[in-house]
Amino acid sequence: MGQLNRITQAPDMMGGKACIRGMRVTVGMIVGQVGAGHSIDEILADYPYLEREDIMQALRYAAWLAEEREVVLASA
Repeated sequence: MGQLNRITQAPDMMGGKACIRGMRVTVGMIVGQVGAGHSIDEILADYPYLEREDIMQALRYAAWLAEEREVVLASA
């Protein structure tokens, strides 16, 4: 995995979830926004304290996590 220096985790912040630069913005929130169809520019407008690289690292981190474990999906 490449360097993810903007992703932080602390047991006393947001229940230990991965966050952006120690802020109360979780990787899950960023990924959820992208999954809901919001563009990176829209997210940056809604959260002006975030930077483009914050979002890119959140997406890379989430992709890395998805590759690290097998998830069994229910068949349709």
